[in-house]
Amino acid sequence: MTQRVAVLFSVSLCLLFGVLPGFSSVTEQQLNGKWRLTNSNGSLSLAAQVPGCVHTALQQQGYIQDPYFRFNDVSYRWIALDNWTYTITFTVSAQLRAKQKMLLVFEGVDTVASVSLNGIIIGKTDNMFRRYDFSVRDLLRNEEQNVLTVSLLSPVLYASERRKAHSSYRVPPECPPDVQKGECHVNFIRKEQSSFSWDWGPSFPTMGLWKGVRLEAFDVLQLIQVSSVPLYNDSSSEWRLQVDLLLDAVQTTNGRVTLSVPELNSEQSFQTDFLPGRSKRSFTLHINTSSQVKVWWPSGHGQQPFYHLSVKGLQDGSLIFNTESKVYFRTVELIQDPVVGSPGLSFYFHINGKPIFLKGSNWIPAHSFQDQVTPAVLRNLLQSAVDANMNALRVWGGGVYEQDLFYDLCDEMGIMVWQDFMFACAMYPTEDDFLQTVREEVVQQVRRLKSHPSVIIWSGNNENEAALATDWFNIPASQRPLYIKDYVTLYVNNIRKIVQEEDQSRPFLVSSPTNGAESEQEGWVAANPYDPHYGDVHFYSYVLDCWDWRTFPRTRFASEYGFQSWPSFSTLQPISTKEDWSYVSDFTSHRQHHEAGNQLMLLQAALHFNLPNSTYALKRFTDTLYITQVMQAQCVKAQTEFYRRSRSEIIEGKGHTMGALYWQLNDIWQAPSWSSVEFGGKWKMLHYFAQSFFAAVLPVGFEDSDTLLIYAVSDLGHDLKLRAVVTVYSWADLDPVCTLTSELQLVPADSAVPVFKQPVAALLAGCGHCTRLTCLLTFHLEDSSSNQQGPTNHHFLCSPRDAQGLQRPNMTAKVQQDESSFTINLHSDSVAPFVWLDVGNIPGRFSSNGFLMVSKNRTVSFSAWRPTSVAELTASLTITSLRDVY
Repeated sequence: MTQRVAVLFSVSLCLLFGVLPGFSSVTEQQLNGKWRLTNSNGSLSLAAQVPGCVHTALQQQGYIQDPYFRFNDVSYRWIALDNWTYTITFTVSAQLRAKQKMLLVFEGVDTVASVSLNGIIIGKTDNMFRRYDFSVRDLLRNEEQNVLTVSLLSPVLYASERRKAHSSYRVPPECPPDVQKGECHVNFIRKEQSSFSWDWGPSFPTMGLWKGVRLEAFDVLQLIQVSSVPLYNDSSSEWRLQVDLLLDAVQTTNGRVTLSVPELNSEQSFQTDFLPGRSKRSFTLHINTSSQVKVWWPSGHGQQPFYHLSVKGLQDGSLIFNTESKVYFRTVELIQDPVVGSPGLSFYFHINGKPIFLKGSNWIPAHSFQDQVTPAVLRNLLQSAVDANMNALRVWGGGVYEQDLFYDLCDEMGIMVWQDFMFACAMYPTEDDFLQTVREEVVQQVRRLKSHPSVIIWSGNNENEAALATDWFNIPASQRPLYIKDYVTLYVNNIRKIVQEEDQSRPFLVSSPTNGAESEQEGWVAANPYDPHYGDVHFYSYVLDCWDWRTFPRTRFASEYGFQSWPSFSTLQPISTKEDWSYVSDFTSHRQHHEAGNQLMLLQAALHFNLPNSTYALKRFTDTLYITQVMQAQCVKAQTEFYRRSRSEIIEGKGHTMGALYWQLNDIWQAPSWSSVEFGGKWKMLHYFAQSFFAAVLPVGFEDSDTLLIYAVSDLGHDLKLRAVVTVYSWADLDPVCTLTSELQLVPADSAVPVFKQPVAALLAGCGHCTRLTCLLTFHLEDSSSNQQGPTNHHFLCSPRDAQGLQRPNMTAKVQQDESSFTINLHSDSVAPFVWLDVGNIPGRFSSNGFLMVSKNRTVSFSAWRPTSVAELTASLTITSLRDVY
């Protein structure tokens, strides 16, 4: 039987909340801006911005340095061990006070707090991911000073107390590994799990009002939220739009709701009762069948058109709410079908009926302090993803549900989002109060995010099925059923149940990685959640040779894999001092939060490269940073290309790979990590490589039994006829030794097929005096008109460490300026692998970087993100290639 996840077809809508100009039934008073912040004993009292957090306020007022500087993550642990209170004094106008109902709204409190108004406790908070509303009309003083206080408990001490209260059995892990320098029991508090530390990030357990605070007052009714998912009926070829309104009414009243999508000539009105208190009302708008609906496509597969949804509410002929939002139409389906010639099930996404290969990465929080994640930061990172030919990001389950702008931009840019719920690498308690706050969290987040076409799947957690199945936490066999029961209680009986009630439009997975439908058959915890015949797989290996594709699992979908590297010197320099600029300094050891991570990078690099050996300490350090980036880029390239060429093949029952999401896109601070974009937005070599290995048309070369094969990979929706063109170079000479061209071959739409096959020995025998040690290959694809399709790729016949004839290039550069950017004209007198251009602390991006230079001349452009000049760029420019570092 065909297995399906979620409803057959679905679509989504992007909300632009707010009433139309000139109309409002709700009066608001913002309470953002300057508050007063004090610690528990009153020894510190300072101004603090809201939205914001304690660390940011302390830094802004000069009480602490940059928390990211050197060892400050440890030096400032005292901040999270104290209790802090935010206070604001405000007046309320008579107009506002005269309304029938008034709510005090906190969009986000981080995390455990008691809220008081004019000395009276009005409520408590315990979940960073929830909005909290408190009714305050009778407590407010008209035209007088009102005092609002939010008293925050130390999240570290709170988590510890919750752990002590849970005395019947342990809920692992107790603490992070020592190398992470973190805090314990983060699984007992509903806040950003990585804020207590992770293997790529610091421990900054934040506290604060991280989202907005306001008063809302109304007489009749308030429209709190509109969420909508269009649904497609395949048999009738009809769309319908399911619209949910979250309302808060003062009393029971009759009314009328009108929904319309004017561009599609669709409008319907509904008689309804508005019930007292908060309630959800659902309506279905049938889309005019004569209208041609334009659908939303992922980046690289089409456009992202939208329509306007109008929602109006009337009571006794008077308008009581009127709002408009964007609506995007698209369908999503997760296909888990039996695979011909293979055990197991497929695992891939249909978008608008088309199978789509997901190309992208994993997203972590962009800063330890969320108030520092500006629109510019988000736009830069997401644009970087699209510009590297990505069409998908996985919002990882140990961070935060991202801000609205993140999803709005993903909608606009065509970035598909795999959305985890915020549970990661741990077991969790299942007491009633914990489950209750999680239920409210899930309801709120699903209602907020389900309107976005970019969100294509919900996932209950990160790696918790795998943790249970493979016994990460040394749970005795006799206790295993207890933990499985807790797992099912939390993720299946609560989270999954709520998601399926709130959103029938997209699939839900209980975990990642998971065997999907097979895990469900095995009672939600599979014997081997990493089985490549099912679901998605996370895979890391730092010791095995990353150039050997045989080390990688031939999986249906790779949702995590990667290698560490260090960021550039220009990223590290502002948060370090001269004594730190060594690969074996206390600083480099402190910043590395993965056990033996610094050593593992060099061990992997040494498999194929000579390690830097300059007698100048600073040069040896910067050269080592460079070689870790070369290693990372080449490793992730090899693994990603393996997954992309595996999309059309089943070998020994494995294959049909339909997703490659490497770990990770972005950084949370300046430190070694798996990221391809450094903190601050600078691209690592890996990200420049991703531009090529995620290209829509890509040649992939590899060896099998000493035979060179080249695959043509195409994500395009139409067939191509392509041939491979292989050029052989000597390491010692820029002139090609010879060129080989294959016959034109059909490359069907959305496929990967071999277009070239030849034993390496025979290939070299036909190219003069070449050997594996003296020569290397480049190759590209051409169509029948000899037009190149996709990027040029390379294949090394030996490790560059063993290459004979590789010289230190004499490379020069001339910087020029044109109307829109700067150009850098490079000249080299010899072959130069991994040419790296760097302009220090001048922010910007090169058109290409980290490339193999096999020509005398090459031109690269540079787009600066701040005003600069030819003189400044020329003075700042450094050029490094592989032979320059040893």
